[in-house]
Amino acid sequence: MPGRSTSSSGSTGFISFSRVESALSSLKNFQACISSGMDTACSVALDLVETQTEVSSEYSMDKAMVELAMMDRELNHYLKAVQSTINYVKEERSEKIPDLKLLVEKKFLALQSKNSDADFQKNEKFVQFKQQLKELKKQSVKPKEDGGHNEFDKIKDKDASRAGNERDGLQADREADNTEELDEDMIVTQSQTNFICPITLLEMKKPVKNKVCGHTYDEEAVVRMIESRHRRKKKACCPKVGCSHTDMRISDLIQDEALRRAIENHNKKRRRQST
Repeated sequence: MPGRSTSSSGSTGFISFSRVESALSSLKNFQACISSGMDTACSVALDLVETQTEVSSEYSMDKAMVELAMMDRELNHYLKAVQSTINYVKEERSEKIPDLKLLVEKKFLALQSKNSDADFQKNEKFVQFKQQLKELKKQSVKPKEDGGHNEFDKIKDKDASRAGNERDGLQADREADNTEELDEDMIVTQSQTNFICPITLLEMKKPVKNKVCGHTYDEEAVVRMIESRHRRKKKACCPKVGCSHTDMRISDLIQDEALRRAIENHNKKRRRQST
């Protein structure tokens, strides 16, 4: 990247950076393309988890996210190096213009030398990607199977083995079935509670998560609430009962794609069961 700059060593007098600043603006537009690419890779990875596609395909998306995060980091370093060089030359106002190419290279390499894996934890898109995958995997977990029997089958088999006769065995089966239905109802009720917006008390259509406190709300409702409070010159508190966060900002809200998919899948399953 640094090698693309043009050397101005030896020239004197006033130098205009308008073209350089215009090029920087174009590079910032390229950053938006990287961000869009990360959104796409995240969406594809979530699709793979949701459809339980082979792990190697999910890994390839993870690798793509790492490469995009590295590109974003390198581009950020280059932008900082160029901007820092421009500021340096403007402040120095030296009669002899320094070698701009060399200055940018030195600053860029200095920034690159500090690279570490911890940098990815500062990349918001990458962090969101990891969190969304983790959440969706939790939602997609199915009861463990053992020889074609799930945990509820094991309970029924165990109860049946204790029975001394066929009638007791059948009774145990019925009790186990009731236990299974109870457990499933509890799981569904808990999931549905997680789908409810604390503002509207209705199922969320487009859930967003607060980066500060981690609570989730329906996007339209929470944005309207924050804007209403700010118009009255007041701070917006998190509407989740018991939350101590008292200064909500729209910039702290991020799309909760994993929860949106979970709600969508739950509703699809419910519609199938009702037909």
